[in-house]
Amino acid sequence: MDFLISSAWAQGTPAGAQSPIPSFVLMGVLFAAFWFLLIRPQQKRQKQHRELVAGVKSGDEVLTAGGMIGIVRDTTEQFVTVEFADNVHLKVQRHSISAVLPKGTVDAA
Repeated sequence: MDFLISSAWAQGTPAGAQSPIPSFVLMGVLFAAFWFLLIRPQQKRQKQHRELVAGVKSGDEVLTAGGMIGIVRDTTEQFVTVEFADNVHLKVQRHSISAVLPKGTVDAA
């Protein structure tokens, strides 16, 4: 019946008492993996987007988060006025700009 129930052997440590060090090491490795695979890349993307939005100036051609392409006509601290067509100006929040496009993109579209 040894294959169903393990035999009780006399051991130097009480039953179930193990060192907590391997558990801490495993938690540290998992945290490091999450940091380098998930958290750090997301922080880099956020930093790049902040820099992109801060650098938007009048005359830039931009793509909004809604997929609309236009030319920046006026900027304030939190808002940007974008011209999407002749005499169609909309005020959008800066953080809704997803990309600055190369010059001539609006004319080609």
